[in-house]
Amino acid sequence: MGVLRRPPDLFDREHEWSELAEFASSVAPGLRIALVSGRRRVGKSYLLRRLAEASTGPTLVHQARELSSGQALDEFASDVADALGLPGGVRFATWEEALRAALGVPRRGSPAAGLRLLVIDELPYLVAAAPEIPSILQLLHDEARTRPDGASTALILSGSSLSVMSQLHTGSAPLRGRALLDLSLPAFDYRTSALYWDVSDADTAFQLDAILGGTPGYRALVPGPPASPDLTTWLGRTVLNPASVLYGEKSVLLREDPRMVDIALYNSILAAIAEGRRTPREIGSVLGRDFNGLRHPLAVLEAAGFVLRSDDVLTRKRPVYALADPIVAFTEAVIEPHRALIEERDVATAWQLAQPSYLSRVVGPRFEHTARVWTAKYAGDRFGTAVGHVGSAVVNEAERRTQHEIDVVALPRGVPPFTPGAPVLVLGEAKATARPRGVTDLRRLERLRDLVAARGYDVSGTSLLLVSRSGFDPELLAAARDERIHLVDLPTLYGADHGT
Repeated sequence: MGVLRRPPDLFDREHEWSELAEFASSVAPGLRIALVSGRRRVGKSYLLRRLAEASTGPTLVHQARELSSGQALDEFASDVADALGLPGGVRFATWEEALRAALGVPRRGSPAAGLRLLVIDELPYLVAAAPEIPSILQLLHDEARTRPDGASTALILSGSSLSVMSQLHTGSAPLRGRALLDLSLPAFDYRTSALYWDVSDADTAFQLDAILGGTPGYRALVPGPPASPDLTTWLGRTVLNPASVLYGEKSVLLREDPRMVDIALYNSILAAIAEGRRTPREIGSVLGRDFNGLRHPLAVLEAAGFVLRSDDVLTRKRPVYALADPIVAFTEAVIEPHRALIEERDVATAWQLAQPSYLSRVVGPRFEHTARVWTAKYAGDRFGTAVGHVGSAVVNEAERRTQHEIDVVALPRGVPPFTPGAPVLVLGEAKATARPRGVTDLRRLERLRDLVAARGYDVSGTSLLLVSRSGFDPELLAAARDERIHLVDLPTLYGADHGT
């Protein structure tokens, strides 16, 4: 069986398609298992259905639902019967019996013809109703190793609950060591998202990314991208429309993870992070909890993909947290404080009142994130050597008894974080304010470089990077003639300088 042909209507996902196509087209005997995870609406189901359509032999994509075990078993039996051409009305007494039939692994006797490819989409729904399913799959996987007919079956287990999917093959889980592929579908990055939405204006593309992120499934829920940087009309029809699915998306996302029983606690943590409380101590001060009291809920939010944990690039400190989903940050900053106005359909007033919060809590953090992504993925060779780890850092200034956060810190490839005396490739700041950046910003960055040098790091080859949403004033443009000073504006972030 040859490599499966990539469908022409599949956008991006070259790596993911290549991995899945190779897995599904293998003729290695036995039962092969792959795990596919990703947040809601990132395109898992679309990708897996296209994979099944490109495959040969009997295939089945079973879409699980939140049902009782008996109801879920009946639906699965019906789909298996249709896919295998079994007599109508066939029923299975247990999940083991149903999965044996689907995968062609009978309990005894001659091998039975099973599916060539079985995809169980949203497996966590089935596991919630029938927790024995992973153990059954372990049993069938091990039995299928010695199938006398040498048949090959591919099983793909997919789900949006990241914590449930990760638990399938970790620790002492039944599928530990049995999955050949563990594939996570991320959201699109900001450039890919602009191409997907077909938005050519850089500022419009950036604000669209700051509000919705790179989740491709959101495109089907709105009438199209905003026509201009003026978002008021578009928002009133989409995210700020109480009748829109996106208006309540945060609540839907939180219900994905079965471990989030105390929704109020998790909502409070997300709200604190959205307000700029990024360290465990800052978050705890808002909630009245110490770090130990936050350790578990923060770990749950991280495992579920709601928050991103990052460490200081230069010094091993307690981590800082950021919201992973732009739409959650937007909900916290814009919708929650002005929900009454929005639900009274006074979107214009709500949007006007929300501007300070939108700019500081949505646009600012997303712009800093975009600058780090650009540095890691799109800067090319402009810094003289390959870019390695990229993140942020905090440096102390003892004389003034203050701390300074550096938005972008990049190390050369091969240099791990927290390395004392490490060479620093890039120090940068990203500002999304309406004012063009000036020489004062460059001088501040030079001061930060001196502080980093005072801590023992090698800055002899460090490039200084200023990333601005509003461009640069003439004085800074004239001063930035050094090859180690880099000025990056929105068009450059989106590839205008490379013709992409």
